[in-house]
Amino acid sequence: MAGAEQHYIMPRAEFDAPVKICIVISPYYKDIADNMLAGAKAEIEAVGGSFEVVEVPGALEIPTAIGIAERMSNFDGYVALGCVIRGETTHYDTVCNDSSRAIQLLGLQGLCIGNGILTVENRKQAEVRADPADQNKGGGAAAAALHLVALTRKWSAQRKGVGFVPDAEEYKLAGELKDNPTA
Repeated sequence: MAGAEQHYIMPRAEFDAPVKICIVISPYYKDIADNMLAGAKAEIEAVGGSFEVVEVPGALEIPTAIGIAERMSNFDGYVALGCVIRGETTHYDTVCNDSSRAIQLLGLQGLCIGNGILTVENRKQAEVRADPADQNKGGGAAAAALHLVALTRKWSAQRKGVGFVPDAEEYKLAGELKDNPTA
């Protein structure tokens, strides 16, 4: 049983500058969503971060809302929260696979996303995973997003003078340097 296993939890991410997170949540199962949201908020607040909560109708709308927020706002990272409980049809598979795939594609484009969309067989599994005092998957998704934000900040600070990134004071157009047009 997974509940008896011990898992390593990374130390909390640390930030020199404030971090702003967008939590996109589907409250389809309201009590489960509320527990996951409580865990995510607590984790973000623990690092001194701020957040905005956006509600969408279902898990399939979560990646779309994240994509819209990325294009139209200024968040450092995103937390996707929702719950899909297996039913009697194949709709479960579609929602699980497509929401996860879309979030993964957004992440591969450089967005810092913690995926906290639960995919479970029954309500009891969801309740255990959502409970901030138990498995706290909402807090875990927020922690994942925060770690990705920290990693992005670390690597973006290292770009100066590395690789093919030009110095900010120098640029080249059509083979000429700005300070030496005859070179």
